[in-house]
Amino acid sequence: MTQDNLHLSRRTALRTVAGAALVSVAGCLNNGESPGSGNSTPSDKEGIIQQVTVEGTELIVEYSSEGGVDQINLVQPNGELFGQREIAAGSQQVSFEIGTSYEPGEYTVVALSGEETLAESSSVIQPEIGIQEVGLYRNNPEKPWDEVYGDTETDRLKNGEAYVTVENTGSGPEAIVELIFSGDVPNPVEDPRGSGMYETEQVVISPGETTDLFSSSFPFGSESEEGMGCSPDGNIGQFTVTVRTQVGGDQVSKSFDVQYSGSTEMSDCEVSITEA
Repeated sequence: MTQDNLHLSRRTALRTVAGAALVSVAGCLNNGESPGSGNSTPSDKEGIIQQVTVEGTELIVEYSSEGGVDQINLVQPNGELFGQREIAAGSQQVSFEIGTSYEPGEYTVVALSGEETLAESSSVIQPEIGIQEVGLYRNNPEKPWDEVYGDTETDRLKNGEAYVTVENTGSGPEAIVELIFSGDVPNPVEDPRGSGMYETEQVVISPGETTDLFSSSFPFGSESEEGMGCSPDGNIGQFTVTVRTQVGGDQVSKSFDVQYSGSTEMSDCEVSITEA
């Protein structure tokens, strides 16, 4: 049995309407936008599909209310139908919840009137996560440490935990599901319990969003057997931060140079962190 027999073909998905027969359609349009653009400018001459954007975890389709559209289909990269929306009279927008379990790639929005395809627009929906910086309470007291860790544990935790700033420069939402510190930190934990993020299993990052991940593995706490400690004259090393993503299934890593000086105890240590 061929693959086309097992799944809806791309042409079928483009035209799927309840009870509709198959008819031929033109190939999908590609507007040439880069994956990081976060939206598409449709190329149908009538301007029926006016804009396709991703906001949070939703794909938003804006269309002309005068184009005679009665249904909007969304086709995923493998050619199968992702979803369809019936159009209410006078409306100009529909949305599809893509969440953080979608398949990255080119999605096609199809505007239909009955069995007739009026317009199509293709957009690449794909996250792109980058690590920007790592910081500690002693160098960044303005961060919401008390809000994250709570008043009772703050003094202990905020001196040993860290935040990692990550950015999504892609065009689709992403979920960070694990945070790992390895290398020359006082307490390297390559397999943290849970996600390695404080009291959460994942952090969703929308396209164009920058957010802070707060650790739960105590990477800059008391020195473990494999960790690097502080010294009055200064210990110099390098550590790596790794985040694991859900949509892309990637591990994104970045290395930082670090110096621990001014004390023999981590609680009083001066810690300087710079990009490697």
